[in-house]
Amino acid sequence: MKICKKCGAELLDEAKFCHICGSPTETKEEEFVIDSENLIEKIKEIIHEGNVTKITIKDEKDKVLLEIPVTVGFIGVLLAPWLAALGTIAALAARCKIIVEKKE
Repeated sequence: MKICKKCGAELLDEAKFCHICGSPTETKEEEFVIDSENLIEKIKEIIHEGNVTKITIKDEKDKVLLEIPVTVGFIGVLLAPWLAALGTIAALAARCKIIVEKKE
């Protein structure tokens, strides 16, 4: 049996979605290490690629600075507060690690 990453429910091995919260069970992660100067542009690029469910930003010491849930309607006004937070992170950290969770 597998476990849902979002809600923790037990799932059948062949399940494609969680029967409790509806989250996809098949995801893959990509990791990028970039200079903080390029952080906002990289995040915008990742979101525009599509198929992203979550973006996690970590500092050099692997401390989570920000987690951004990305949904289908995640554009325009909803993106603005996250970009403001990313600007603050970019000012504080020299290098950042971006972990991108995508649906398969």
